[in-house]
Amino acid sequence: MDGWFEEEEEVFGHARDPYKRVEVLESSRHVAVFLEGVCIADTNTPMILLETGLPRRFYLPRDDIRSEFLRPSSLISVCPYKGQASYFSLEVGNVVYADLAWYYPSPNSEVAKISDYMCFPQGKVHLFVDGDLEDRPNTRWDNP
Repeated sequence: MDGWFEEEEEVFGHARDPYKRVEVLESSRHVAVFLEGVCIADTNTPMILLETGLPRRFYLPRDDIRSEFLRPSSLISVCPYKGQASYFSLEVGNVVYADLAWYYPSPNSEVAKISDYMCFPQGKVHLFVDGDLEDRPNTRWDNP
């Protein structure tokens, strides 16, 4: 077998759920990401990704992320809705936090707006939206 297809589109990871919605919204909310008290990112132009059954995710433009804290990671994962994700670890105060942020270098066309944007899971960083700390979701991506 050379691939798995639904109609003419190749499927990666697992089959898509017809009852699941994935949507990307442009936003002007102020989003700041802190790790160990250090500001890692600060933006007023995030993208909000809404996915059925998961917490909302804030994707931040690369230009608004402090690159001196980013360390390349070899981790790659696949989502049938968004595409192939690559990861960065973060280094703060000589401590490396492995695979803490992800991004989609070539996202699927349905979520193309998140290209060149990066996501930090709310449960592993302190993520503030308009000055309010986001709750820690209970997902496999958010628990330390």
